[in-house]
Amino acid sequence: MSAGVFVTIEGIEGSGKSTQARLLAEYLRSAQLRVTETREPGGTEIGEMIRRILLSPSTKGLSAETELLLMLVCRADHVERVIKPALERGDVVSSDRYADATIVYQGFGRGMDLERVRRLNEVATGGLGPNLTVLLDLDVEVGLERVAQRSGASETDRFERETLEFHKRVREGYRHVALEEPDRVKVVRADEEIEVVQEHLRAIVRQFLSKTGLWRGVEGWDSK
Repeated sequence: MSAGVFVTIEGIEGSGKSTQARLLAEYLRSAQLRVTETREPGGTEIGEMIRRILLSPSTKGLSAETELLLMLVCRADHVERVIKPALERGDVVSSDRYADATIVYQGFGRGMDLERVRRLNEVATGGLGPNLTVLLDLDVEVGLERVAQRSGASETDRFERETLEFHKRVREGYRHVALEEPDRVKVVRADEEIEVVQEHLRAIVRQFLSKTGLWRGVEGWDSK
């Protein structure tokens, strides 16, 4: 059993995952906790190369099968090179997306067989799942508007350019996962100010970690 704790941040496009994950990592470090901050797709040299392929608008013609397998190759490398070693060191691992994203994007979004996606995910992760997942939930239209304002239409990536219907399926997929695993997946509304969303996220993570013997007695933890 790993000594560390694995936390993932999930959500649709424009939900603010990357910002919230960064702020959470800063918060945990301020509490004198050792944090490994990472992301998917990516997290390793190979993973970042695959990320560029997956997100590039020039690869729009990728089949759903190819997309899935690239995601899983990326995840397998990520687990072996980054996540497992960090957990063995006793770190808090905070990942911007992980296996749930494949269930909802390739399973619900692309319409691939969910049981097959789950089985392949299990192979890629070696059975390693997060201890806690925070889902940033947001109306699809609001998320896509945020993306457009942030990037401009010419700068959006391959997934951000998908149809409204695709993004709605992804959101429903995330909600389905949250309903299936309420003990692990905690939902935070992401339509509030960044600071408010971050406070909700911190409270969830703080409550979870306070129940873990590893984190008892961290000076100042409850006062932040």
